[in-house]
Amino acid sequence: MLKLNTQLFAHTYGGNSYSAGATGVGNTNTTNQQVSDGNGGYDNVLTHGMKTYYDNELLENARSQQFFAQFGKKTPLPKGRGKTVEWRKWDTIPAETATLQEGVTPDGRKLGQTNITASVSQYGDYAEISDVLELTYVDDVILGATEEFAAAGAETMDIVIRDAIDSDVSTGINVVYAPKENGTAVTARKTVSTTSEGVTTVTTQGIDSDCKITPTLINHIVTMLKKNKAPKINGDYIAIIHPSVAMDLRESQGWLNAHQYAQPEEIYNGEIGKLHGVRFIESTNAKVWDGSDASTNSGVAVYATYIFGKDAWGVVDPEGAGMEMIVKGKGSGGTADPLDQRSTVGYKFATAAKVLYPERIVRLE
Repeated sequence: MLKLNTQLFAHTYGGNSYSAGATGVGNTNTTNQQVSDGNGGYDNVLTHGMKTYYDNELLENARSQQFFAQFGKKTPLPKGRGKTVEWRKWDTIPAETATLQEGVTPDGRKLGQTNITASVSQYGDYAEISDVLELTYVDDVILGATEEFAAAGAETMDIVIRDAIDSDVSTGINVVYAPKENGTAVTARKTVSTTSEGVTTVTTQGIDSDCKITPTLINHIVTMLKKNKAPKINGDYIAIIHPSVAMDLRESQGWLNAHQYAQPEEIYNGEIGKLHGVRFIESTNAKVWDGSDASTNSGVAVYATYIFGKDAWGVVDPEGAGMEMIVKGKGSGGTADPLDQRSTVGYKFATAAKVLYPERIVRLE
């Protein structure tokens, strides 16, 4: 993938500095054609072929950046049906072991449903470039911009989904803290102490550099999910893990690298391996609280690993509002760009996410 350094857009040619501004990426003249606007004038627009090409670039690059999105329960939102989606799920009916009495009709059980809602929001970003940049830049900027915006758009969507999951996860029910290496239990992200008469007492043990993810801990969480009757995904649970944490597991006994699977072609995007019935997806989009965060001990970075079963969260897919690459050539701005000096490249999408079954997901810190 072509990587763009925005500082290159302030390059000097013949003593003159040409800058595209803080967002600087560019378009190319070859993507425009003159077509009649039906009123005796002309509009500069992309050909259908170029639009398809840019959309394909968007799809290919976006797909490689999506980790949380690939496991959400996709729920369509048809046009004209508002901004809110409602999921409904039946309340669990427990087993009934009481014997029936002859000729006596037992009391029936009332059915219950839980409703969960989420409202879609729109996201997007773009870059504006000058006609001078188009004229002088040496690389195919439109292609590079398409690739980079595709990756940025997909990452944005993934983070939106991750943040929705984090906001719904209930502390104390769905959060597990890695213990210290000596076995000391940890019950919070940050240590809380009290001092009385010169004596400091730790009342809440927080995460520090001695806390590591271990195969035993993974096995413990798998047991939690099984006890919660969380259904598996194609026979396994899934974990989304940060690279800094994954290194603690990859040398563990029992770890199986993804390329060693019996059917290695059937792997998820970002999958690196498997341990104790959990398939691990490596992503830098996993939540990180750095050492300066008020919720952590000073200087200690805390990484979240999400371990979950099927349909743990839902993702709304609004009709006609999915990830879209938007390229506007010079002249498309009308009176806002009277001298045809600017082109733009960007992306736009709408989505929403919500935890549907909190008992099917555990956040390990």
